[in-house]
Order: sequence, then C-alpha cells, then structure tokens
Amino acid sequence: MSHPNSPSDRAPANTDLPSPPFINAPGLVNMRDAGGYAIQSNPGKVIRRGVLFRSAHLNDLGDEGISTLKQLGITQVFDLRSRKEHGGEALKTWEGANRIFAPVFLDEDYSPAAIAARFGQYGDGPEGFVKAYASILATAAHEDHPSKPFQTILHHLASPTVPSPVLIHCSAGKDRKWPVTLLPFPSPIFHLHLQPCVIVALILALCGLEDEVIAHEYSLTNLGLAPRREAIVQRLTVYPFQGDRERAEKMVSAPKEVMLQTLKFLRKEYGSVEDYVLDKLHISQATVEQLRKNLVVDLAEGEKALDWRSHAGLLEKPHL
Repeated sequence: MSHPNSPSDRAPANTDLPSPPFINAPGLVNMRDAGGYAIQSNPGKVIRRGVLFRSAHLNDLGDEGISTLKQLGITQVFDLRSRKEHGGEALKTWEGANRIFAPVFLDEDYSPAAIAARFGQYGDGPEGFVKAYASILATAAHEDHPSKPFQTILHHLASPTVPSPVLIHCSAGKDRKWPVTLLPFPSPIFHLHLQPCVIVALILALCGLEDEVIAHEYSLTNLGLAPRREAIVQRLTVYPFQGDRERAEKMVSAPKEVMLQTLKFLRKEYGSVEDYVLDKLHISQATVEQLRKNLVVDLAEGEKALDWRSHAGLLEKPHL
C-alpha cells in the first residue's frame, strides 16, 4: 500500500504512446515490441516483429492485460528479478505461459549503505549507468552462474524453428521487501529498466542493428515509464538522494548516450558483442547464426519498417 501522501504507484497507462512499438496491455507499463527495425547494413531486412517483447513488472496485470498478452502469443516470460525482489509473491501467469526465473543477480545486498551507494552511482548520469551495465554483463557471464539468464534467453530465440514470443521483464514500481524503517513509504527498486535493456541490446546487436537504433530503442523507456516517472522521482528525491531531485531524475532517465557508451564499453572490454556471446556466454557460433536466421527477416511486400526517427521526436518533448 502506498503512503497516503505519496504519489500513486498505479498510474494509468499512457495510451498516447506510438503503436508500434508500444502495446497497450492494461496493468503493464513500458510494454513494447523490440522488432520492426530496419537493418541499414542489410538492405531489405528487419528485426522480426512479434517475438521479442519487454516490459516492467507484471504485479498489476489483470485479466484484460493477460488477454492482450495471450493474443500476442507470448508463451515464455523471462523474469530477471532477484529473489529479494520476488519476495515470495505469487507470480502472474496464464494458460500456455511458461514463467522462467532467470535473475542476473540472485541475492542483492539491501543494507542501507549498499542501497545508497548503488543509487548514488546511477544518479551520476551516463557514467554511473555504464558501470551498472558492466556489472550486469560480467555477472551474467560468470561461469558458475546457476540460472545462466542470458544464455537461457538466447537459446530460446535460437530454436530450430521460429521461436514462440517472449516477454522479458524486470521491475519498476514498488519493492515490497525494503525494511519499513528506512522509508516513510515503499520505495521503487533500483533496477527500473537495467537488466532487460542489456539483454535486448545484445540481441539486437547480434542481429546487426546499428548502435544508434539500439540506443533509440533503449531510450523509449523514457516514454514507457512516463506515467510513473514523477512518483518514482519524488520517492528517490527523499531517499537516497536526500532532496537532490536532479540526481533522482538522472536515475529514472534512459538517455541514448548511456546505451551508446555501454556498447562502446562492451567492444573495448570484450572485442565485440559476438565475442562476448561466444567467449563469455559460451554460446556456439551455430546458435548465433540460428538466432539471426530466426530474427532477421525480409521486409514483407507492402510492409514498412518502424519509423523510429519520428518516435525520436517524441522523446524531445517533456515526458514528466
């Protein structure tokens, strides 16, 4: 339950979002299709639509939203939240859906000092987020990682036939497991949009999508989270940023520059996106090629690629 003086966690969905890529699924924020983008280096080819979806958490999803997901044919739901973010809650599911627990971080440190340090890093702007994404890349690729989250998703998308649609989600909204003594009301958890954006960027880069377009897709979170942005900013301004609204706003934002710098870091650290997948995730070359075969498709007759540049114009407008 929200504090009576705090902004609502259940802000209405923004039905003015461009569709595609956004999908109006009542109770589900920041739901969008990562497909439909033209691949400039491969004329006539686009990222397959209707297979790779991303969103925030499913906590508020009701029958109407579930009906939308069923219509999309989503059968695999990859939940990237840690055990502490789950908090033992009953997972939303529906007939025909397979909910797969695939956390990058199994158990996060939620001590006051760790929380403040973590939020402070992200509040530093692009550099802080790149450090966070570097941690996600390293942790997901750890040889002893029990859930192998990125490998699990990539293997599904590289199935011998066209893969069934997937939804990758993390969190945005309330973390019911924070100690009540720390805050006057439940706080938004720090992941917001971190983990899904990393694996989605990897997939799109493997398919040959240009960095600028990948960074644009990442930045669409600014539109998708707009209904809840002010509530999250107000809470972060109270804690851990101690009244520093500017840093709280940086924490909630998803500027293109962050993803551009992350992709630059990835290539500097690992050689290339493909090298990271082959050498660190130990995915075979044949698997990578099958993933591309599944996700890189011809632009059908009469079909138009996503006009992402027109959507970029929407990001220049205020979205608070």
